[in-house]
Amino acid sequence: MTMRIMGLDYGERRIGVAMSDLFGWTAQGLEVIDRKATADPVARISELIQEHEVGSIVVGLPKNMNGTIGPSGENCIAFAETLKQTLDLPVRMWDERLTTVSAEKTLLEADVSRRKRKQVIDKMAAAILLQSYLDSIAK
Repeated sequence: MTMRIMGLDYGERRIGVAMSDLFGWTAQGLEVIDRKATADPVARISELIQEHEVGSIVVGLPKNMNGTIGPSGENCIAFAETLKQTLDLPVRMWDERLTTVSAEKTLLEADVSRRKRKQVIDKMAAAILLQSYLDSIAK
């Protein structure tokens, strides 16, 4: 059976969620989980996994431009570990260095208002990181 891949852009305030199609060809932004408004973000991720028949998860790993891992990278690694222990699914880390920048640029070019950008940027960053992962495994 074919399973989808979930992409997560983990941030201090929000978690952007993206989902692959069943073939693992394309990524679409799904939703943004507000960590302040959601009591248990991992439970919400678990619900989405059930709902969309997810077989694996890719978590963005923000690295510094020189390839080192800073505090936000450490937080993402800890989050990925929590997911591995809680969800019983393969969890991979994926270099996401320029995804948020790329998402921001795309939204600016599309002339999306600042308020709207804030609502969709994390979801879009998750889709960009998941798409780059899907492209890398399709080769």
